[in-house]
Amino acid sequence: MLYNSTRNKSDKVSPSVAVLNGIAGDGGLYMFSCEEEIKVDLNSLIGKPFTDMATVIIGKLLPDFTNEEMAKLVKRAYENKFETEDITPTVKVGDDYVLELFRGPTSAFKDVALSMLPQLMTASIRKNGIKDKIIILTATSGDTGKAALEGFCDVEGTGIIVFFPEDGVSRIQRLQMTTQKGDNTCVCSIKGNFDDAQSGVKEIFNKVKSENLLEGTGVRLSSANSINIGRLAPQVVYYFKSYSDLVGAGEIKCGEEVNFCVPTGNFGDILAGYLAKIMGLPVNRLICASNSNNVLTDFFDTGVYDRNRRFYKTVSPSMDILISSNLERMLYIASGYNTEEISGYMTSLNEYGKYAVSESTLKMLKDNFSSGYCDENNTKKTIGKVYKEYGYLLDTHTAVAYFVNEEYKKRSGDKTKSVILSTASPFKFSESVLESIGGKPEKDVFDTMEVLSEKTGVAIPKNLSGVKTAEIRHKNCIEKDKILDFVLNKIKSGLL
Repeated sequence: MLYNSTRNKSDKVSPSVAVLNGIAGDGGLYMFSCEEEIKVDLNSLIGKPFTDMATVIIGKLLPDFTNEEMAKLVKRAYENKFETEDITPTVKVGDDYVLELFRGPTSAFKDVALSMLPQLMTASIRKNGIKDKIIILTATSGDTGKAALEGFCDVEGTGIIVFFPEDGVSRIQRLQMTTQKGDNTCVCSIKGNFDDAQSGVKEIFNKVKSENLLEGTGVRLSSANSINIGRLAPQVVYYFKSYSDLVGAGEIKCGEEVNFCVPTGNFGDILAGYLAKIMGLPVNRLICASNSNNVLTDFFDTGVYDRNRRFYKTVSPSMDILISSNLERMLYIASGYNTEEISGYMTSLNEYGKYAVSESTLKMLKDNFSSGYCDENNTKKTIGKVYKEYGYLLDTHTAVAYFVNEEYKKRSGDKTKSVILSTASPFKFSESVLESIGGKPEKDVFDTMEVLSEKTGVAIPKNLSGVKTAEIRHKNCIEKDKILDFVLNKIKSGLL
């Protein structure tokens, strides 16, 4: 199986090269075109441990690796890395189910994928005989940054640079990144928002290729964002794992359809759900949950994607995004793998900040996805309501999805069982969460975490409490138009 650019089918590479490159040379995203090749036998996966599922599912999506090779990579990625034996537990909350994706080393769902990506990256380097050093460039709205830094820390043959919006992450997220150890790590804030950081990183990939900016340096670039198929593939696994959990608990029968409601800004996490569906998982609806930056909600309603709107800083900062990069892959599938159509959309987005999809593409999307959004007030109300009624503590992003799922059920009358993806520990956003359940935040965020823990009986993850006394090692802050200069200086001066 080969991957090609979503904007040009003649740009074809092997799965391992797609992992190494991160993004296609024309700015498109690598994607397959043959769905039959990735089908799995659902019955053979039910009841299997997460690691066994991961070996099969990631192996189907990245078939350059043998089953034996993939099993070794999976073991190295996940063994003794998560705080619970069950890597992604599914918990019943009221009439629905919460898929807890925050049990990893940085207390965010990105850990599931970013524990695996460095293993895939280093194996791809060996498989393709690459001698160059791989520098990972990553833009983050909060969680990807720390998870990527943790995953690539001191991994031989790699370096990593993470950019985050100066005023667009929580204090805990900032401390997690700026205290990161490792001789091959670099963190830099920018005076702008996540979209500025993401656009700046994409521009670097384009300029480096078109202008040969790294020629003779012995360095090549890749990405740890979900634009990298090696980051996206592992996310498919937890959809199957959650489904298996429900079957094992007697909540559904194998073959029965379920809904998944996903809080998302960049569309990668929910796209993984659609990939699970075409691989054979019985999915009824994928419900796309947005916060006040509801560009995706409007898109699914109208077929018009328009980022020319007010940008909101919210209590769910990892979703404060107006340019949803991974939507491009979904449009490629929905259009019938039409690269010309996708290239046109992306050109329009770049030039005018908007595009309108064809009727047939919109119909395919509406057949599979529902959408909704949750404002700040309802986010906080939902956290309080769920804690009061069920004693379960939601973070600010999961609360968005919980609210949207409830509204979807009221609106549609759909009785299908729902799984809500929980993307982060509530302690990463302790001030907002504590306020939402009737508490008063302290001046110091770590004191607030202690109060939240005492009030709820929920333990603070050790990786979060530990950053209180950690040394701040990364203090870079630049203008948003200086990202390329910063990267080139780091590489050419040998500082990474």
